[in-house]
Amino acid sequence: MPLIREFAPAKINLTLDVLGKRPDGYHEIESLIAFASDVGDVVTLDTAKPVAVSLSGPFAASIAGANLVETTLRLIEAHAPRLQLGAIHLEKNLPVAAGIGGGSADAAAVMRAVRKANLSNESADLLDWTELGLRLGADVPVCLHSHLAWVTGIGETVTPAQASQHGLPVVIANPLVAVPLDKTAQVFRALGAAPLTVTHKRSHMPPAITNMIELARGGSNMLEAAARKVVPAVDEVLAVLSSCSGNLLTRMSGAGPTCFALFRTQEEAHLAANALTASHPQWWVRATTLN
Repeated sequence: MPLIREFAPAKINLTLDVLGKRPDGYHEIESLIAFASDVGDVVTLDTAKPVAVSLSGPFAASIAGANLVETTLRLIEAHAPRLQLGAIHLEKNLPVAAGIGGGSADAAAVMRAVRKANLSNESADLLDWTELGLRLGADVPVCLHSHLAWVTGIGETVTPAQASQHGLPVVIANPLVAVPLDKTAQVFRALGAAPLTVTHKRSHMPPAITNMIELARGGSNMLEAAARKVVPAVDEVLAVLSSCSGNLLTRMSGAGPTCFALFRTQEEAHLAANALTASHPQWWVRATTLN
């Protein structure tokens, strides 16, 4: 079988509501999640080679050693030892611990590649890939889908959505500052969510979205204020993005520190990204579209 290549796109939380903390310590959320069309990592599976993991890319050094790709391979092998695996190469283009699902996207891409390599293997059909993904991280199930979706529960329920506007222009920016290893846990602790008392805050999560910008404007990212306490650089990123000409909405993604700004046209987004790169050369900045 030829090499199997899987794109692992950046995840963007257009909205993120935290409904409350469950007795088991997990937080239930509701989130509208989109994915970058051409900004992400790349996973390549070579089934002709023995199981191994190699890395390249600008952020490869950040995950050298034990990483989620290796964990994913071990988990698949433990639950379905008859599946054909192989050597994985990860081109790491996304910053780590950034709030854009890089590690989760990589794990999901590995799982999709292994499924493609085992299309005629009954073991692949019997495996509950979503449940397996959830063991690796709350964002992995939606990253398996990698298209616009509503996400509820702790991340296990993914409901696909369709937008009338395809390719929403966006600028993504990360300050590339050091963040705590347990950044996400610290952000949730700083949030101090109340015990869960309702199962769904939003009465309607439309599967067909006619105006994604207005829908995003009607929501928020409830982790934003807490993330500012854990990673103060979020303040500056949001302020700079908000000052960009043509910006329609500025928000943080996930638990940060990556933030984004929505635009009406790709030209406006690229102009803003170029200006940001010039004024903040130490930042990671990308212009893309969301799907």
